[in-house]
Amino acid sequence: MALGGGTFISQNKKLPGSYINFVSAQNASATMGDRGVAAMALELDWGKDKEIISVTSDEFIKHSLKIFGYDYSDEKLKGIRDLFKNAKKAYFYRLNSGVAAKNANYATAKCSGTRGNDLKIVISKNVDDEKKFDVYTYLGTKEVDKQIVATASELVENDFVTFNIQTLAVTAGVNLSGGTNGSVTGESHQAFLDALESYSVNAIGCTSSETSISNLYVQYAKRLREDHGIKFQVVVYNNPADYEGVVNLTTPAKESDTGLIYWVTGIIAGCEINKSNTNKTYDGEYTPSADYTQEQLEASIDAGNLVLHKVGDEIRVLVDINSLVSTNTDKGEEFKSNQTIRVIDQIATDVASIFNSKYIGKIPNNDAGRTSLWNDIVSLFNDYQTMQAIENFKSEDISVAEGNDKKSVTINTAVQIINAMEKLYMTVVVE
Repeated sequence: MALGGGTFISQNKKLPGSYINFVSAQNASATMGDRGVAAMALELDWGKDKEIISVTSDEFIKHSLKIFGYDYSDEKLKGIRDLFKNAKKAYFYRLNSGVAAKNANYATAKCSGTRGNDLKIVISKNVDDEKKFDVYTYLGTKEVDKQIVATASELVENDFVTFNIQTLAVTAGVNLSGGTNGSVTGESHQAFLDALESYSVNAIGCTSSETSISNLYVQYAKRLREDHGIKFQVVVYNNPADYEGVVNLTTPAKESDTGLIYWVTGIIAGCEINKSNTNKTYDGEYTPSADYTQEQLEASIDAGNLVLHKVGDEIRVLVDINSLVSTNTDKGEEFKSNQTIRVIDQIATDVASIFNSKYIGKIPNNDAGRTSLWNDIVSLFNDYQTMQAIENFKSEDISVAEGNDKKSVTINTAVQIINAMEKLYMTVVVE
């Protein structure tokens, strides 16, 4: 966040950084970054308080019990399983900070929340050495830790508890109690967004159905995209933001209005720049309420709403669009497509990464330095063209020149973005 970024009107920026504008063409009548990173703030029964935690798909499968307090297959984690259908990595933040369960004479839970009330300490004599004890920690019926010790002072904290035991004695099982989840407020969501600013993500999901809270996410996206050049999209429920950085999901799940936010956040984060989510089949665990008429589906597109609908026995994404509806000469119809936004966001992120890491304060702003920058950007655009994200690109489409002062450079280019096929019009002449 120390480097400048965002859009520009005139060449008057003070901070070193990359300032990049994307506008629609006027109509007549180096290394690409990986995608697949999501972020979500959740209300949980277990987990670290007020801290961003990074979890990969593999880590979620292997360590969900330690991280979230439940086995991978537990019903409580189906939303996160939906997210990881398409996301590779996610940053999570626990919104609710409550009270940790404890038993004053035995142990205190490492995390606050009601899941701590399912912790139990069992102490038995060791069968091989009568001077030692087996000290077990159980979460529900699952053994999560076992230590063989002679004295209480030898016990070390595990992933779930810190021990308070003074003297070891056999016990069939002592439960911890008093754990509470705590409440969630708008300030909890704001704290998450503040903490997330130093992380790079592709999509952020808002699980709240309250417009006042989802508006925090909308304004966060606008501020970071426009003022700081940090490119991502947020996924909200039933909030017509009219902005290309916001995806407005309006299809509820029968279990919870916002249940599909997890899966949609995953597909927005995980979709590559040369792909589209249009017609993508829902393979998650919620039950979408996706019965729409043709008229309602057409109206949803006009309103900038992302909806899931029934196609035979399957549920599919209707069109991969964002909430933008108000177009102008700078942002035309093509900006409504999430595939377009993915491409231009990738360009902004990759060009800024090259310039910030390789050129700022290192390469002279002379013909040789600007030629080097030009070569790097041409190479990057050729990669985009090879993977069919853009088309008709020629090296001469890019120009790099000295800016209004000796420390700045200006880059001008045009780009033709490829979108996946969505409509077929065929005329058959019968003779």
